[in-house]
Amino acid sequence: MVTPFADDGSLDEDGARRLANHLVENGSHGLVLAGTTGESPTLDDAEKLALLRAVRDELGAEAPLIAGTGSNDTRHSVELTKAAAEAGADAALAVTPYYNKPTFAGLRAHYEAIAAAGLPVILYNIPSRVVLNVAPDELAELGRIEGVIAVKQANDDELGPIDGLDVLAGNDIVFCRTLEFGGAGGILVSSHLVGSRMREMWDAAQAGDLERAREIDAELQTVYEATSVLTNPIPIKVALAMAGIIDSERMRLPLVPPGEPERAQIRSGLEAAGILAASTR
Repeated sequence: MVTPFADDGSLDEDGARRLANHLVENGSHGLVLAGTTGESPTLDDAEKLALLRAVRDELGAEAPLIAGTGSNDTRHSVELTKAAAEAGADAALAVTPYYNKPTFAGLRAHYEAIAAAGLPVILYNIPSRVVLNVAPDELAELGRIEGVIAVKQANDDELGPIDGLDVLAGNDIVFCRTLEFGGAGGILVSSHLVGSRMREMWDAAQAGDLERAREIDAELQTVYEATSVLTNPIPIKVALAMAGIIDSERMRLPLVPPGEPERAQIRSGLEAAGILAASTR
């Protein structure tokens, strides 16, 4: 889930409550709070926990909430995971440690410590952002840690089943591929805009109707493209504001709004998908 901000740049808890309701009412089984799409690098721990508490208070037990608690500092991640558990999270999403590039032994120790902090853990493999790739056999090894239950796989080249882990698509464009091999689902971006369609895709796959899932996926390609013209979450915040789903596209530095060419691409993709009426430009 994107994180809405108020005019003064502070956390917009009311906006977060409204957006959380919108997502659950439009197909999302659950929500990830303070993940990449939620601008986690520029949220402090107090804001992450306030966001979690606000959404939990708003939704009650209606949907599972996954808290982004990963960092490249194991001690920090452990403490944040404990706090998230107390604030009502159902699971933690923990990204591969970035910048310090640990060995696999270090990775294992890192995830063992987080998994002992009180929440089920979803690994997050995204080498394009953290440099370090965790290979499928290494992910399977990490999946043997008690409490590690799934992986958000954002390395499309190595997407496939992983023994002992539920696999979640990390990118919208491989959501259908993930469902085809029996993956559990996805942690997605375009679901902010077309959540009901993506839920329909998931439902079709669970019913064994992969042909229908592929049809829906083909119809949503323009949305996937629109939400990836620039670094996530810049396009999705702009698209949500264009569609009137959130009040403002405001984001925190170092992220800045797109220029006119990218903005036109986003609008064109939304128009093609019927999310916005075609403009006369």
